[in-house]
Amino acid sequence: MRRRAQGALEYLFMLAAVLILVIITIKVVLDSIGTITKAVGEYTSEVRKQLLEEL
Repeated sequence: MRRRAQGALEYLFMLAAVLILVIITIKVVLDSIGTITKAVGEYTSEVRKQLLEEL
């Protein structure tokens, strides 16, 4: 019985570690998407501004 409980506990620890890694990955991806969105927005604003100046 004791061996079975130890296996279940090890499984839960592994599951917790995987969930932590997934959460960290999702946070990094969302931060990257935010940064890219901001950069693209600034770039398109600058291009629009230059196009309007040339007209």
